[in-house]
Amino acid sequence: MDWLTKMNSAIDYIEVNLTGEIDFNIVAMKACCSSYNFQRMFSFITDITLAEYIRRRRLTLAAIELQNPDVKVIDVAIKYGYDTATSFARAFRLFHGLAPTTAKEQGVILKACPRISFQISIKGEKEMNYRIETKEAFDVFGIETVCSLKGEEGYLYPHQLWQQCQENGEYEKLLTNSGDTPDFISKDLCKIHAVEYYQKTKEDTFPYMLCAFISKNSKTTGYKIVHIPAQTYAVFHSEKFKWNEMSKILTDMQKRFYSEWLPTVNYERAEGANFEIYGGDEENGYIELWFPVVKK
Repeated sequence: MDWLTKMNSAIDYIEVNLTGEIDFNIVAMKACCSSYNFQRMFSFITDITLAEYIRRRRLTLAAIELQNPDVKVIDVAIKYGYDTATSFARAFRLFHGLAPTTAKEQGVILKACPRISFQISIKGEKEMNYRIETKEAFDVFGIETVCSLKGEEGYLYPHQLWQQCQENGEYEKLLTNSGDTPDFISKDLCKIHAVEYYQKTKEDTFPYMLCAFISKNSKTTGYKIVHIPAQTYAVFHSEKFKWNEMSKILTDMQKRFYSEWLPTVNYERAEGANFEIYGGDEENGYIELWFPVVKK
């Protein structure tokens, strides 16, 4: 219940400040976690970014206010954070499918984004396979990008980095340079994995890297090298799947960690890097997700 209280407190703060400035760091503080962790958790649970949720809530309330014939469009635009009537009209049309002036007419159909409320629900899904494991410090190296937590243009999504590296030959080059698999990693795993949030980047972004574990014969010249300190992880693993199902499997595992496992255990998400560890063969794969955790 403590988790629910914290999450709903964050939503309370958002609701109170929909007509003013919303500081994502304060939102995260209400939930007792970092801005990165809250935004990632929010997007996995709700399937939209925190920024998009706020935008939809503001446009929902704006439409309600426009039903008042005495209210001016520009006043509503400014109230909900838009500098000009033009930028407000553009956003309004994208969400509601019509212009703000049309919304003032009787009988028009508008969209509503209800306020989110976090609850624990009983689901009939199968059990989650996991283990708690403490690993000593190690190093990884690879190819990185910086991703946007808000889905802003100009940033790659993680899957786009994978696609880009496979198309331009960088994936195969990293595989060749990866070296031996360290002793603390199962030998049936692939050699190329992914790590994110291993360092701080500018606000509302996070680093993501295709990586290999450094061993004695790894060739790391020209690559980003990251030191991972000793950490306890909650490790979740999937059943085998066809590689073309990877995106769905990965998303489902991340969502279940945040929405089903984390609210019901005596652990919380710790600050630190989390990993996507891949295994399998040419036809079938499986995923291990390593989430850094600490006891409450």
